[in-house]
Amino acid sequence: MRRQIVVRTLCIAFLVWGMCLAPLGAETLPDGLVWLTNHEDPVFSSPEAVKGGVFVSPIGSFPLTFRTVGPDSNGSFRGNIGGNQMSLVDLHPNTERIIPALATHWAFGADRKTMYFKLNPKARWSDGEPVTADDFAYTLEFMRSKEIVAPWYKHYYTEEIEKVIVYDDHTLAVVSTRAEPDLNLKLSIAPTPRHFYGRLGKDFVARYNWKIVPNTGAYQISSFKKGKEVVFARKKDWWAKDLYYNRNCFNVNKVIFRVVRDFNTQWGYFLKGRLDTFRITYPKYWYRKSDTEVVKKGYVERIWFYNDTRRTPQGLYLNEDREIFKDRNLRLAFAHAMNVDKVIQKVLRGDYFRLNHAYQGYGQYSDETLRARPYDIGEVKRLMTASGWTRGTDGIWEKAGQRFSVEVAYSFDEITERLVVLKEEAKKAGVEIRLQKLDNSSAFKKFLEKKHDVAMMAWSTSFRPRYWQSYHSDNAHKPQTNNITNTDNKALDEVIDRYHNSLDEGERKVLSRKIQGMLHEQASFVPTMMVPYFRQAYWRWWRLPTPPGTKHANDLFDPFGSGTFWYDKARHEETKKAMKKKKAFPPVTTIEETFKPKG
Repeated sequence: MRRQIVVRTLCIAFLVWGMCLAPLGAETLPDGLVWLTNHEDPVFSSPEAVKGGVFVSPIGSFPLTFRTVGPDSNGSFRGNIGGNQMSLVDLHPNTERIIPALATHWAFGADRKTMYFKLNPKARWSDGEPVTADDFAYTLEFMRSKEIVAPWYKHYYTEEIEKVIVYDDHTLAVVSTRAEPDLNLKLSIAPTPRHFYGRLGKDFVARYNWKIVPNTGAYQISSFKKGKEVVFARKKDWWAKDLYYNRNCFNVNKVIFRVVRDFNTQWGYFLKGRLDTFRITYPKYWYRKSDTEVVKKGYVERIWFYNDTRRTPQGLYLNEDREIFKDRNLRLAFAHAMNVDKVIQKVLRGDYFRLNHAYQGYGQYSDETLRARPYDIGEVKRLMTASGWTRGTDGIWEKAGQRFSVEVAYSFDEITERLVVLKEEAKKAGVEIRLQKLDNSSAFKKFLEKKHDVAMMAWSTSFRPRYWQSYHSDNAHKPQTNNITNTDNKALDEVIDRYHNSLDEGERKVLSRKIQGMLHEQASFVPTMMVPYFRQAYWRWWRLPTPPGTKHANDLFDPFGSGTFWYDKARHEETKKAMKKKKAFPPVTTIEETFKPKG
């Protein structure tokens, strides 16, 4: 299962043009393999956990598709589907060591390109079919197929994965196109059900848009109402429920993702008990809005949880294909026109910290000397004047009939107040911002199609910094790639390629920091803010283990990440009776510092 630590490479399976799969029995395992496993690291669940309950969580918009590849698939809801697709091995969320998943054992080849795996013979798809080594071979065939219309995946599984070797139904090897460190992060691929897809056709995108594909994880979509909700049901006879690291996890019987488009409406639903948890990291929710009866009377509990993980790259992504941002001076001027510090102090009560660049929190892979550009009207003037711009009668910079006026697109109501402050302060510097609020799916679609001027968003993080998909020119000037800034810098490409190909950990750390410096100079990303914690409110009938989360947690109530929380029926009944009689419990606010970063 997906843990709270690394963005998992999703489904995989495919035979490439020149025989990537050895015929069954044609190859034998090499001698001298050292088979490894791990049942030694501490569990992170609670023996008190019980199964049961229905967990209701909001989503801002209905997904555009249930496909995890192809057009419109790379939205936020995709994580819920992918979170129920297991990979060969996983990482322990605290120790970061390899732990079993679909594979019980693994071994590393001497070539540093190959990993060998022994599948758990109990592994089953949700339709009851056995998971076999051939399902991993089919992943390559599937991902390399033009029918799925997923150029990024086709490139990755052609250029990065050389082949899958099937030795028997439960033994396989995955081979990288080159040797590299952290091999398990790349080769722990997920299977794709050949028996479900079979031969792909040209109508793949439309035919599978709303198909529910068999999976290997704890939950499967059981029903949905378009535009309203998606329901996942726990598999009572799930083959992996008794595995060492799965015990007392994935506890709720049913998970309902209900569409509630407005964030304030979500809060209202939560206070009425129509939603089970609510994220209250925003200061106005922690300090003011949660100063309410259900919290004061102890019906709703609060937790402030410090984590120690890679920091989300939240900020403003500038589209370099827009004429106005082709000039680096204007990208720099835009950065200096953003008064992020005022937002932190005025809107966020000083609770947040300035994010300095997109790759903070990766230890020695991060350049912690880099600093985000400060708000500086004088520097804006210098840069704009150097590029031949002058202030117009309305104070906005202009040149040859063009005004420095850009649209900032975003999808989350709660950041509107922040953007309004940025807009007001930018105007003082001569930069006009036009705000465009979209729903989640529409915004992400716009960004992937590169139709934005400026995207206000945040990406998920990975175990190690990844640069190729977000900043290499291979992914610029084309839709449906993650290079939404359209960065096209050949010198940067060269260093990214060296980082990508290096086997030396020390060299990779040096190259990583160099790339971050070059990205800082590219100035296509304006970092905004970060927090080394998150805060949540939840009804008291939901229980948490001790400690309540793991080192890399960013949500204590993620049902598919590890699902260590559980439903307490007796507490639920006790709370409902108390509310009816207006009886109060002691209010509960927990400050959890087990994983608080030192210093």
